[in-house]
Amino acid sequence: MIYSCASHIGKIRKNNEDYCKGEVIELETGSIGIFAIADGMGGHKKGEVASKLSVENIICFLKENLLQNNSIKIDYIDDILKQAYNNVNSIVYNKSLDSEEFEGMGTTLTTAIVYKDNLYVANVGDSRCYLLDNDRFDKITIDHSLVEELVRANVITEEEARIHPRRNHITRAMGTEEMVLVDIFKCKLKKEDTILLATDGLTGFVEDKQIKDIILNGEDIDTISKNLINIANDISGKDNVSVILIKA
Repeated sequence: MIYSCASHIGKIRKNNEDYCKGEVIELETGSIGIFAIADGMGGHKKGEVASKLSVENIICFLKENLLQNNSIKIDYIDDILKQAYNNVNSIVYNKSLDSEEFEGMGTTLTTAIVYKDNLYVANVGDSRCYLLDNDRFDKITIDHSLVEELVRANVITEEEARIHPRRNHITRAMGTEEMVLVDIFKCKLKKEDTILLATDGLTGFVEDKQIKDIILNGEDIDTISKNLINIANDISGKDNVSVILIKA
């Protein structure tokens, strides 16, 4: 398993409120990859506090609670992911109550766990997970956003969603409420499948077909990550953009 994490401030923003990280841990039963990406909100550096807190703590929690005696508690992964998200949500929420400086901050959080031939994904917000299987490029997660609700109700198209005046309005976030509801998805993996985690600095401006073509036409995984960030900045550059690419 190889992976690449990359993040860029974009062309307009004064600070980067995205944060992403990954770890691959070798065990007797095989390797496990834990990856997380977040897009903070709140401005004045509050968003970047929320996103970093979320990513660092979700990975820490999963390492401490998913791994046991050199094996994986895979049968309990749904419960552990829910516990992890509730734990992280409390951390961010309590931090937001610490002082006026952090009031109102929050973040998206999408997490992927890769173990053997399984992909487990959890998400809150509109940072996405995709799976590229040969020529199939499927969006695994469902955005928690106003425009996603409108698209799924056939009120607007995907193209209209990209330019909708409320395209940045998310309906679920980490740290904005005392409790959080997390979506969990499971997929089977084949060798050479590619997993993409991305913030809306990429997916909000670049069409899925363009993203797929860049991944398929890329050489090494680090170059693909750079190319994805470059096209997002070339097309828009209005937002921070972050990606994690994982080759199973």
